[in-house]
Amino acid sequence: MISRMPWWIRVPLLFFAIWILLEYFVDTSGKPAVMEYPVTLFFLLLALVLLIAIEAIVAAVENVMFRSLSPEAQERYLANKNKKREWKWGKDMYKRLTRSRSIEREGEIILDHNYDGIRELDNVLPPWWVGLFYATIVFGAVYLVRFHILDDYTQAEEYEMEVAEARLAIEEYKKTAKDLVDVNTVVVLTDAGDLAAGKAIFETNCVVCHMADGGGGIGPNLTDDYWILGGGIKNVFRTISEGGRDGKGMVAWKTSLKPAEMAQVSSYVLQFQGTTAANPKAPEGEIWIDPDAPAPAEVQADSTATESEQWDPDSYSGETNTDWEGESSSTESDN
Repeated sequence: MISRMPWWIRVPLLFFAIWILLEYFVDTSGKPAVMEYPVTLFFLLLALVLLIAIEAIVAAVENVMFRSLSPEAQERYLANKNKKREWKWGKDMYKRLTRSRSIEREGEIILDHNYDGIRELDNVLPPWWVGLFYATIVFGAVYLVRFHILDDYTQAEEYEMEVAEARLAIEEYKKTAKDLVDVNTVVVLTDAGDLAAGKAIFETNCVVCHMADGGGGIGPNLTDDYWILGGGIKNVFRTISEGGRDGKGMVAWKTSLKPAEMAQVSSYVLQFQGTTAANPKAPEGEIWIDPDAPAPAEVQADSTATESEQWDPDSYSGETNTDWEGESSSTESDN
């Protein structure tokens, strides 16, 4: 069997091709398959052993067949096997693109110029270079007409468009890249999977101080409206990330938990508010009011406006209207 590629090159190439296909078809969320699923390492080792075994079998069969040939056939086989492969198409293409002359034919293009024994050759410019030169001329003409005659978009406008596209791409990326969340961008997570992950983190790291039902122990009660460092998702996220009060507060978890994990456990902690703990700790801190929530006066004003808008004087009968007006008149007379 004639092979143009030695086995010590063919086996690694096939092995890495199998590895790449394995990484492509096995979904590991960005991690190497051999790290996420150790069984794939066994599969790769098995594939490598099989490739080596196949090469050994093929070499043995070739050796047996070679020994069975006559001396003349063996010579023809070896001559054909050791024959160098010529890439005729590539050579022809190279000649057409460069139009170069071989050394044997350089005498046809030698000029009369002689500089201390150095002769000059009258080589033509390579066709690929000439083609690119004419392409730049066409490009320049199109650019001139488009941007200087027809007044298409300017460089400043192009910059603004590309920045806007980049911002949209960043926002789309942030929607799926949860680990980019910080105290300024964190929001309350309501997905059941995120809350379940937050519960697992809480039960692993936080129940020692806050109890499983959030009633508090060493740490404060999480079920009431009192907060030492402020409530709400942003304050809770900051407290978990940076830690509590110096010397007596919670440690900073930013070195142990990822931003996405801190957002999950922060959202789970907020689920305790309004619940009843088995043995709640006394309130600590101050009642926290969400600054983004509508003020009570605004709510009352809206409610009053709604009631006044619903009252329709035409819905009352004439007798009732007369009594109401009479009562107002008597009141004014008493005053």
